[in-house]
Amino acid sequence: QVEVVESGGGLVQAGESLNLSCTASGRTFSAYTMGWFRQPPGKEREFVAASVWSGGSDIYADSVKGRFTLSRDNAKNMVILKMDNLKPTDTALYYCGADLQGCVHFGCDDLNSYDYWGQGTRVTVSS
Repeated sequence: QVEVVESGGGLVQAGESLNLSCTASGRTFSAYTMGWFRQPPGKEREFVAASVWSGGSDIYADSVKGRFTLSRDNAKNMVILKMDNLKPTDTALYYCGADLQGCVHFGCDDLNSYDYWGQGTRVTVSS
């Protein structure tokens, strides 16, 4: 069992920045793909970004490319999503997921790849 915990959400104004953190338990964190997804009000959960296991290239949704950046600290079992130039359309409940199978069955941008999820952290961007 892997415990995933997100933190860092809050209320910001458009154009501001926010950092979300995600930690996952376990001794093989470097082998996890850690994905961020979000669920805007009244909508389906959608892919945001993924930190691919063992040093693979990070991937981003087109809607956040150039504004959001992932960083990873395997020693702390932590991934950080740095969100710059936030827009009201970024308002959502943000979830972090851990994939322990290298996205072998689905893509790393597919929520079905992820075995464990956190409870989510809310981000609200006012105009």
